[in-house]
Amino acid sequence: MEILFILMTVVGLSLFEIITSIDNAIINAEVLSTMGQKARRWFLTWGIFFAVFVMRGILPFVILYAAVPELGFMGTFTAAFSNDPEIGETIKESSKVLLNAGGIFLIFLFLHWLFLEPKNFGLHGERFFQKQGAWFYASVSILLTAVVWVAFQRENPLLEFGAVVGSTSFFIIHGFRQYAEEQEKKLLQGGMSDVSKIAYLEVLDASFSIDGVIGAFAFTFAIPLILIGNGIGAVVLRQLTIRNIERIKQYKYLKNGAMYSIFILGIVMLLHSFDIDIPEWISPVLTFAIVGYFFWKSKISMNAIEGALETVPAKSPSKKKKK
Repeated sequence: MEILFILMTVVGLSLFEIITSIDNAIINAEVLSTMGQKARRWFLTWGIFFAVFVMRGILPFVILYAAVPELGFMGTFTAAFSNDPEIGETIKESSKVLLNAGGIFLIFLFLHWLFLEPKNFGLHGERFFQKQGAWFYASVSILLTAVVWVAFQRENPLLEFGAVVGSTSFFIIHGFRQYAEEQEKKLLQGGMSDVSKIAYLEVLDASFSIDGVIGAFAFTFAIPLILIGNGIGAVVLRQLTIRNIERIKQYKYLKNGAMYSIFILGIVMLLHSFDIDIPEWISPVLTFAIVGYFFWKSKISMNAIEGALETVPAKSPSKKKKK
């Protein structure tokens, strides 16, 4: 049973990493198409190293250290690979601030997508929320106030601080991504060197990796599993960037699946931070179910479009009239 849970967690982490970074892969593919062959090879080789081993390798330890600073740098590293159940319980107990911050961050991410971002409407109600964009700021403010109030009632200032950290992190990263969108237009129009484009892609990839790493703690606090799952997901995503990104774009509801997964994981993290017990298998199972549904929905839509194109009769070549 434990092996099955480990397998489910790793596969769930990989799947979550892939679907939350599809936008990143599309941007990478578009910018890479404007670069020279040598720069492209450099990015695809060393970019994987930085994406997998640097960002997704170091970030979980940094987050764990920030949540449990009493462990120290070396203590955080040794604790991450320790099988001692007491250390595991200590990390879980001390990491409520991480869970609270991560939950707020992920739910804010979902609400921003639901209210403000352009999307393919995959569920009833999405169009309604899209028309109520101004309510995004009201909804996140009310949520933040409610979470801080509950933490205040429990006399736990760390949870209050965690909620504020999650909110602050979201708006900082969101501001950077808005700026990155403007820079992407300039990159695609030309006029920037390949070195500048590589630097842009590396920084952008670092920002996208934050979503996957924070969400990973809703699956498990076992750093080795996070490293394996996120690493596999990042490598698979790079391969999709090289080979089949146009095909991936046709699955138009995958982004919906990613955002609803983010919403569910955010709720799981918030509940965990307030000592509400959620079975560990919930996160991977719900991720499989949500992504599977939207993949199936995308497949049906894609097949319908292809079928419609096949039924369109080909135009016969026009015959010239004889004089």
